[in-house]
Amino acid sequence: MNTLYNKVGTMNNLSKETQGYIYALLAFVFWGLIPIYFKLIASVSAAEILAHRIIWSVVLLFGMIIVSRQFGAFTLLIRDIHKIKYLVLSALLVSLNWLVFIWAVSHNMIAESSLGYYINPLVNFALGILFFKDRPTFWQKIAIALAFSAIVYQAVTLGSIPVVSLVLAFSFGFYGLIRKQINLPAMTGLYIETLILLPLALLYFGYLVATHQNAFVFPPNAISWLLLLAGFITVVPLLWFNAAATRISLIHLGFFQYISPTVSFLLAIFVYDEILVPEKLTSFVLIWIALAIFSMDGYLKKRRTKEV
Repeated sequence: MNTLYNKVGTMNNLSKETQGYIYALLAFVFWGLIPIYFKLIASVSAAEILAHRIIWSVVLLFGMIIVSRQFGAFTLLIRDIHKIKYLVLSALLVSLNWLVFIWAVSHNMIAESSLGYYINPLVNFALGILFFKDRPTFWQKIAIALAFSAIVYQAVTLGSIPVVSLVLAFSFGFYGLIRKQINLPAMTGLYIETLILLPLALLYFGYLVATHQNAFVFPPNAISWLLLLAGFITVVPLLWFNAAATRISLIHLGFFQYISPTVSFLLAIFVYDEILVPEKLTSFVLIWIALAIFSMDGYLKKRRTKEV
């Protein structure tokens, strides 16, 4: 107990910025390692895993909101009830993102899923141009053009579009866009989203039980215990991310977001022996160059703004 207290005390003694870097590192490394969890339960259908991810996230988030007394956002939501329709849409988008990712991991497509999260920052920026009239710099245009070229190159050379990558990138991009409009705390917003999805998750799980297709059983076996962790692996990295976002600038946080797909990519190649054909590797290289240009341009732009 004293050891735990000392660790907490040490964390509190660090500067706010250092704490932010640690929380960001924890969040993005955790997200990058999540394929390991889904590989362990690959025998379970992606739809059932999604159902448990929703159910146990609701349970865990409810307890955390009660303990932390974060009720203010609910009051704001009641005053502005039309936000519910946006939360329904964001809930559908995040569930699509989760489902496709789970399916991709179980079908040995971790590398392709990581490509989606490499593309996502560029999708976010493109959405900013379309919906918020952001003006791209010359180098940002080059970065987006390179990303587009990477997708076209793969489509031409392999005769297939990286559907998994694009669905993950765009579903999460539009999810972020909608959540930006709603402007709710991340924990409260996720709780409402999973609460919206809960009836569907319970109905589907009820159907599985009725047809004897459920992997989750009671008393719990090894798979059931792992499924119980679905809420934990969803909520905990989000809390670390929120802690980081309140302590460091978005430009610094943006650099950390590349850790997650990089860790997943390394897992795919060196742990799960996924084959990366030269054409796909070329697509990755083009995306990496685009991200390097995009990130450096953003950093230099921020630096020039500070100097002025």
